[in-house]
Amino acid sequence: MADKATAEPDWVRCERCAALVYGKRYTRTLRVCPECGAHGRLTARQRLDQLLDAGSCRPLAAERGERPAEHDPLGFTDTRPYAERLREARAETGMDEAVVCVGGTVEGQPAVVAAMDFRFLGGSLGLEVGTQIIRAARTSLRRRVPLLLVTASGGARMQEGALSLMQMARTAQALAELDEAGVLVVSLVTDPTYGGVAASYATLADVILAEPGARLGFAGPRVIQQTTGERLPEGFQTAEFLLSRGLIDDVVPRAALRPTLARLLRLRSGEGAARPGARRPAERPRPATVPRGPAVRVVRTADELPERDAWEAVRLARHPMRPTAADYAAHLLQDFHELHGDRLAADCPAVIGGPGLLHGSPVMLIGHHKGGPGLEERRRRHFGMATPAGYRKAARLMRTAAKLGMPVVTLIDTPGANPGLEAESGGQALAIAENLRLMSRLPVPVVAVITGEGGSGGALAFAVADRVLVSANGIYSVISPEGCAAILWKDPGAAPAAAAALRLHARDLLRLGIVDGVVPEPPDGAHGDHAHAAALVGGALSAALDELRPWAPDRLLAERRDRFHRFGRLEEEAAP
Repeated sequence: MADKATAEPDWVRCERCAALVYGKRYTRTLRVCPECGAHGRLTARQRLDQLLDAGSCRPLAAERGERPAEHDPLGFTDTRPYAERLREARAETGMDEAVVCVGGTVEGQPAVVAAMDFRFLGGSLGLEVGTQIIRAARTSLRRRVPLLLVTASGGARMQEGALSLMQMARTAQALAELDEAGVLVVSLVTDPTYGGVAASYATLADVILAEPGARLGFAGPRVIQQTTGERLPEGFQTAEFLLSRGLIDDVVPRAALRPTLARLLRLRSGEGAARPGARRPAERPRPATVPRGPAVRVVRTADELPERDAWEAVRLARHPMRPTAADYAAHLLQDFHELHGDRLAADCPAVIGGPGLLHGSPVMLIGHHKGGPGLEERRRRHFGMATPAGYRKAARLMRTAAKLGMPVVTLIDTPGANPGLEAESGGQALAIAENLRLMSRLPVPVVAVITGEGGSGGALAFAVADRVLVSANGIYSVISPEGCAAILWKDPGAAPAAAAALRLHARDLLRLGIVDGVVPEPPDGAHGDHAHAAALVGGALSAALDELRPWAPDRLLAERRDRFHRFGRLEEEAAP
């Protein structure tokens, strides 16, 4: 049945700022107020027309010749019978239910899309909506293409009682199947998304985007205030509020949604999750026709490197103009999209990460961000010292990479883990330990590059990798020279002597086997030429990934384990 979206009136009054906007202009701006930026609601059909390529939209129900029946499992009546409300919603919207599920393309990238419509009984989640979401997920699984969920809902459908509650579990199970199969799921949260939808498929996606001002939560503000009597923070449950608390990945204006979604869909690996023990060829083929980066000679033996003054190495590694992970991402990756938050409580600014194309092949980049040369920005980034939320964000991105069969690239430049009271209270040690365990079992290639300062466990939490490289002016140590001097020399001024004793610069790291290779830097150092430094790192990364990509997951895990077992003495006991 066709969508009965009404024509735009000659003039539209913005619900937020009360400005009058010419109707045709409002349509051209995709129903975004040109005065205040408020995003007006779209119908499901308008949403599909905006996001999908013209002529690509194909309803999923038409593939099976099915039409949803009227469901009234409880014979529910409040002031009116539920069956009557259903018939009225269908007549007023021209829709069969509160969701439309289709296949189509976004800038040429295939996807299955489930778009909800708030006009239909508040976009509530009932039996038929749950069934349609599951059908979309299974179609996505069968076609091996990403699933895009566009949500708008007041919650579960009360008129269907506990049966509507069960749809939360049903849809969560369907998305779990996509997780196991390694199929990308992207959620676009629109205003409003509450209750059972918020607590199921809207927030179980690999990437969660939201429109500006969109509200997302389990209980609405009115219910919270009435129940608790608390005054809610300004902007509570809006997309911007949720982004600042690490609960969504990004806030994207409506005009930028199509290109943003296309970039994300383009990064799907096509291979899905690479799990140890899975039935796959012993070796995975390297992606065909992957453009190469510049040829870079990574130094493999310590004798090829000159003797260095250790304290000078420390000084260069800490140079405030050295490129950050954000600089490397900008120079190296095509279609990089930074993802935010640990999905629990915060978005640590000292860690950035997201997917992108490295010389034509998808990778998940994660790195420390010390901030620019300005002191204020460096403070905002905690000088690259991650909080527990930073390690949890990194872990989330690594799990997503593992699900999609995407290599992980980490760029390490940190004095160490954040030493603050809040970080300790938030479980800093546990967050680091969890990353060490997670990285040891990631079934995808992992390459780490120490691009500057590799400080203690804060660095190691990103460096349990198949290949660990260090830039020529990088350092890697169990503790800072100042800390070591204060503890062992009882004199912080002995830091240069401690630096020499710690053997923390590239030549000694290579001799000890801590790193597998040293990446050259521009003649004046990475801080003098970011583009050249990035090209050298990119070439080294490409060479390492070309070697590792064909390896089966079992081989990756076995050799990664053996690499770290070499740093100690372990006598294998004979089997009884």
